[in-house]
Amino acid sequence: MAATEKQTLGFQAEVKQLLQLMIHSLYSNKEIFLRELISNASDAADKLRYEAIAKPELFESDPDLKIGVAYNTEARTVTISDNGIGMSRDEAIAHLGTIAKSGTREFFSKLTGDQQKDAALIGQFGVGFYSAFIVADRITVNSRRAGLPANEGVRWESDGSGEFSVETIDKPTRGTEIILHLREDEDELLSIWKLQAIIRKYSDHISLPILMQKEEWDSEAKKMVTKDETETVNQASALWTRSKSDITDEQYNEFYKHVSHDFAEPLAWSAARAVRPVGSQPARRHQALHQARVHHG
Repeated sequence: MAATEKQTLGFQAEVKQLLQLMIHSLYSNKEIFLRELISNASDAADKLRYEAIAKPELFESDPDLKIGVAYNTEARTVTISDNGIGMSRDEAIAHLGTIAKSGTREFFSKLTGDQQKDAALIGQFGVGFYSAFIVADRITVNSRRAGLPANEGVRWESDGSGEFSVETIDKPTRGTEIILHLREDEDELLSIWKLQAIIRKYSDHISLPILMQKEEWDSEAKKMVTKDETETVNQASALWTRSKSDITDEQYNEFYKHVSHDFAEPLAWSAARAVRPVGSQPARRHQALHQARVHHG
């Protein structure tokens, strides 16, 4: 089959099992989907920065890294986008259709049936992308790896039922766009207030700006209207550049969870306003500190 043709492929058996867990067992912790997708977007930016040290041309004409979150009430979609490293067609198949079997076995062996504890394992084992199926009955991913031509973008799509499709598309900009087609009972996510609340709760520590379109009250129309300009909805500054008095305990804890992919709170932390990160002591040894995390975009 030519690389440009649309393919329908089956998920790895472990992914099928994982999807069933996500959809049916972790619903009460559904907000984690946005935390995980934003974390993946941040990782993609980090990977681009690293590769661009040797190949600065990977930045193309867009060196300002950022994350976007948007929603469409009519289409009933929530979209998370970034201009990070992106994925090629082969990478989309490998990263979104399979997961490491060794890590998967340990992941399933640690499941307890407690939704809060099991949700904690998602970040540890680098499978957070699949948490999006908790709120979405179909996911579309459009991506292009930095350095590839515009006509070598890829579209990955799945309804989580056991198969996914991939096809080559034109994508002028590098990076990844994840479109969540929401389940019927997820209308509360079609709100700027709800999305901003989740972002500020879980992702305020992300050093990249997380952008959303502005909404303002139109007195003539007597409703909120979406403006053309965007606004940054997180602090968008590295934790270690802020004064200690400006950082809450919750922000320390969320920062630790982001960098360690752990869900438990650290035993302790120390901080200094400097050019290097804060340090923290994990409460326990866990998988994510000892294996590479898959970057979905």
